[in-house]
Amino acid sequence: MATASSTLYCQICRQPIRLDGTIKQLNPAALDVLIGSTGKPQRGAASASRLAYPQERRARYDRVTAQAVSPIHKRTIPPPLDESTFGGSRGDAQLKADMSFIEITQSQVDLPLGDQTEQKSLDAVGPHETNGPHPEPRQHTLADDISKAERLFSILSSHSDVDHPICTECTAILINGLKARMNNATKERDAYAFFLKNIQQHNLSAPSKDAQSLRARKANAESAYQKLLHVEREVEQTKVDIAQLNEEIRALESSEEAFWLLRNSLDEQLHDATIQLNTLQQSFSHDHRRLERLQRTNVFNDTFCVGHDGSFGTINGLRLGRLPNNNVEWGEINAAWGQTLLLLATVAERLKYVFQGYRLKPQGSISRIEKLDYLQQPPDQTRPPTTARERVLGPSTANPEPKVTVLDLFSSGEMAIGRVLNHRKFDNGMVAFLDCLSQVAKFVERSAPDEQTNKASSQRMTTVRTTPKQPVLPYVIDNDKIGGISIKLGMGFGDAESFTRACKYVLTCCKFLLAYVSNLENQRNV
Repeated sequence: MATASSTLYCQICRQPIRLDGTIKQLNPAALDVLIGSTGKPQRGAASASRLAYPQERRARYDRVTAQAVSPIHKRTIPPPLDESTFGGSRGDAQLKADMSFIEITQSQVDLPLGDQTEQKSLDAVGPHETNGPHPEPRQHTLADDISKAERLFSILSSHSDVDHPICTECTAILINGLKARMNNATKERDAYAFFLKNIQQHNLSAPSKDAQSLRARKANAESAYQKLLHVEREVEQTKVDIAQLNEEIRALESSEEAFWLLRNSLDEQLHDATIQLNTLQQSFSHDHRRLERLQRTNVFNDTFCVGHDGSFGTINGLRLGRLPNNNVEWGEINAAWGQTLLLLATVAERLKYVFQGYRLKPQGSISRIEKLDYLQQPPDQTRPPTTARERVLGPSTANPEPKVTVLDLFSSGEMAIGRVLNHRKFDNGMVAFLDCLSQVAKFVERSAPDEQTNKASSQRMTTVRTTPKQPVLPYVIDNDKIGGISIKLGMGFGDAESFTRACKYVLTCCKFLLAYVSNLENQRNV
């Protein structure tokens, strides 16, 4: 009865296998044939198909193979995880524990000699010629067959690269793999043989061509050697000529060096004088151009560039106005009003004029004008302004309790009901701007004769541009009208053309004031 410990497993797929009956009844002669078929191949046949190896490697191989002994194998074939399927017992496992390390020899595979002799004598005598009791025949068990098969598989495994036993399916797969390897090795052998044949054929035809090439090269080498000797003789003669020429060159260089030292000294003096002259000329030219540029520079014109763009008046490139066919963004209009208010504040500061009842707040696109109403008494007009801010924006501390009304000089352009007051502030702010512009113009008209008298009393011989006694502004300002056109937009922004024309007149008047201030600055610089 076979137990789980005596069951054989395939060494590749680890599945249990069943031994063939021929292996169980294997005799010693058949065993010798199997062992001999897996032995070492003939050395002559193997060496015929291989290339020659070094002598040291062959000697080492012969020495090792001569001292070969039977290998010692460790045969441990684990059973499946579920040992209960094969009905094994713990006693059988202990029975085979001494078989984990065995030394396989040929005598252990063959039947014992005493058993063979006893079997032959029994066959010769026969059952009737025996005197005495019959010896009991030896009990042949499945464990003996398994043990014999294991020893056989151990010997086969030691003589090959494949562990035995293996099942039929794994054997077929292994045979197919070996056939593929054999085909590849055959193709590789054929390729090497073809390559070796080509090399041998080339070596047979190469000596004649090499000999001709060698003779031609020797002839060329001899010719080149003769040319080399001739060139060397010419080189020696050339060296002698070069030595003579070098002596002449050194003499010429000595005289040339003295000449150039004198020439360089004169050139250096001339160069220094030329550099000094050019430096003075460049400095004079630069200073002269700078003086002319400063004399022509007009800070007010550079800061506030007033012009026109079609029907629009512009200041620093910002259009002031709005037409039905050309809707200018309110952001641009607000920025233009901020620049215009800054221009008026700057002119008033240069003229040292203080606005009556107004305080200018130039703040870019959100500029405002503060209207000051003195309820108790008018502001002190005789007190001179103490700061530049008071001169520009008006005396903020003259009356401690003025009523301040903030007038916006910007608009969002929205027509919502909640924006009505904002539009009114914008209209009132533009009217206040016209009032401030009119105040500055009247101040200029009053101060013009005094300036002419002061200039006449001074003993300067230069010609001074005088301001005629006439209105300074080209357009008359009357309340909310300039040049007879109202600057108010109203509720619906209906008359946009009149608003645009009035804004253009405002910028023109500012341009005239700017020119007057520039002329005044030039007169002061003369």
